[in-house]
Amino acid sequence: MSLRSFRSLAGSTLALTLFAGAFSVAAPAAAAPAALPAKAEKKSAVVIAHRGASGYRPEHTLAAYQLAIQQGADYVEPDLVITKDGVLVARHENEISGTTDVAKRPEFADRKTTKTIDGRAVTGWFTEDFTLPELKTLRAIERLPAVRPANTAYDGKFPVPTLQEVVDLVKRESKRRHRTIGIYPETKHPTYFRSIGKPLEEPLVKTLKRSHWKKVVIQSFETGNLRRLNRMIDVPLAQLIDAAGAPYGDGRTYDDLVTPAGLADIRTYADGVGLNTARVIPLDASGRTRPPTTVVADAHKAKLIVHVWTLRNENQFLPVDFRIGTDPTARGNVEGWLRLLLAQDIDGVFADFPDTARAVVDGKRAA
Repeated sequence: MSLRSFRSLAGSTLALTLFAGAFSVAAPAAAAPAALPAKAEKKSAVVIAHRGASGYRPEHTLAAYQLAIQQGADYVEPDLVITKDGVLVARHENEISGTTDVAKRPEFADRKTTKTIDGRAVTGWFTEDFTLPELKTLRAIERLPAVRPANTAYDGKFPVPTLQEVVDLVKRESKRRHRTIGIYPETKHPTYFRSIGKPLEEPLVKTLKRSHWKKVVIQSFETGNLRRLNRMIDVPLAQLIDAAGAPYGDGRTYDDLVTPAGLADIRTYADGVGLNTARVIPLDASGRTRPPTTVVADAHKAKLIVHVWTLRNENQFLPVDFRIGTDPTARGNVEGWLRLLLAQDIDGVFADFPDTARAVVDGKRAA
């Protein structure tokens, strides 16, 4: 997608809000390191609900997306995998024993198997071995029960949603709330799915075009998948970049992708990057923050939007210098951490607790 058409899309009534609005970044909390400027510039940022409001409800359920919208998220993020009968559904992975009750369902005991996914052996139950009607008999469970025990109260209550159901929810809520909510899908293991004859790109594009919803960003860790989508649909695309490792099937590392040359290449097929926060604010061996990198400025120079992932409230997911107390599951100084990230001129943030991110972005005190 060209930058010109991206900007044109951003100006429409059903547009992206990536460039819209401005907010003042509040002064850093006492625990913030000296790297944070005393006076932050005005910035624009979007709040992307990471798998829905996954800090409060089991992830990738309509209830999690609904709550995220209620909490003010600009986008909801469904990770996409596919069923045996070719329907896109929202799950963190195609292996579903950690996010559904399938392991307790005797009628599906014989579906347990081991597969090689992106070069790695994985054992469990896989969405591509279930038809949609079969998958709909399962119920979601909390993926991190030891971290978020309160969420286990919702185990067994919600079915696995299809992409179409997520789109329909977003359209209804946008109309009801008089604001346009976006969808930020991630294609999971697209090379693997194409290799077994169940490509993700075609049903994704078909669903989006049929739904006539324009506020969409598609993301992927793979590069070939995004290059293919760039030829198929005119919506913004985002290249995901982890803290280490390599995009599957590319031959380069993520370190290569964040060089000026790598970012310039990304700009030939995508409109933004989704960075692991460690790419922006690296951590030392003790888990404390180090001085920020130049990656955000380099990406902006390449005319790429920068979103970062993932903001979580619990101590164990925060840099050591933003933790409060010693309980790994207790809430830390997440507000200070987000303010430090915003001060690096990022354009958006993925958050498990959208209400927290919304409050910081809007300059309010989080609850």
